[in-house]
Amino acid sequence: MADFEQHIAESKAQIEEAQQRISDVSSRIQTARDKLEKGQDISVDIENATLEDVHSHSEAMNANIAELIMGLDDVTAGFSEDFDAMRTKSGWEKLIGVFSKQRSESLRQERMRTASIDDKLQDLISKSDTITQLLEGQLGVLNTHKERVETNLTSTLADREAAVGVLEDIKQKLMSMDPSIIELENKISVETGAAARTKLESQLAKLNGQYNDLAQQEQVKMAESQTLERYIEKGKSWVDSLQNQAATQMVLINKLQTDTKQRVVLYDALTKSLKTAQQQDVAHQINEIGVATDQEAQSAMAAIGSATNQRMAEMMEKHEDHMVFARKVLEEKAKSDERFARRFEEIVEKHDKNAYGA
Repeated sequence: MADFEQHIAESKAQIEEAQQRISDVSSRIQTARDKLEKGQDISVDIENATLEDVHSHSEAMNANIAELIMGLDDVTAGFSEDFDAMRTKSGWEKLIGVFSKQRSESLRQERMRTASIDDKLQDLISKSDTITQLLEGQLGVLNTHKERVETNLTSTLADREAAVGVLEDIKQKLMSMDPSIIELENKISVETGAAARTKLESQLAKLNGQYNDLAQQEQVKMAESQTLERYIEKGKSWVDSLQNQAATQMVLINKLQTDTKQRVVLYDALTKSLKTAQQQDVAHQINEIGVATDQEAQSAMAAIGSATNQRMAEMMEKHEDHMVFARKVLEEKAKSDERFARRFEEIVEKHDKNAYGA
């Protein structure tokens, strides 16, 4: 329990740090957007919005949580062993049975009655819920930041579309001016009259001035378009990163939720199995009593037998529905385990080989 609490504390600290790093990147992207609207340079803000440290920390955080989940799986696997131990007599009970079969059976019945399997199941479910709450909180943060960045991207894409439109218009104007400039330059080259030549040169100077103004506007718009493009690329990368991180959180949440269903089904199946074994023991004991009982005892046993038969009939009627549900849960678990193993292949391999610290 202490190890789990320590592991959870570490996971909480990692998640808080991950959220801070996510917030830092989103803030830089938002700051860049604010500067864009004011016409300020955003190059520094965009370059500082690095994703690598976020990715590396998120991987470490998710690996830590994946190990927690694998630990819960190990505890679940021990359930069957606990029930097997309850179904059979302990060494001490077998020893007592040599001297008193009745006393031996009494000790086993008492041990079964006071067994804390239900407490262990509830503890597992509680631990699963604790991890799930952490993951759902992180998933909420990821989705919130993704929505903010997507909103900014929508505005920026519209801005760049407008900038590209203006840029194309400027280019068209420049291209349309080229023939007129060439024509004037040709006229000047063959003109011999001073007055006419001066007039043509004035026209060319005016046209060149307009051309230079447009060329300068083209450079400004080109720089604006490139800046917007860098912002958009960084924003797209961040959205993709947030989506991938969210996908990982959903895989972990899905596995935990499916595992919880499977644990309840397993517990239910094992409990029914244990009760059936206990009922069989009682039936054998009743049979050994024989016919040397009075009428009142026979009536009581008959009532017990009738109630037991009725209960067994109800259990048999419900068995099909239970099996269908159990099969469905097992299918869901197989799918969630496959997704989990695919995303955390390295962690699963270490766990299976017990290769921690290797």
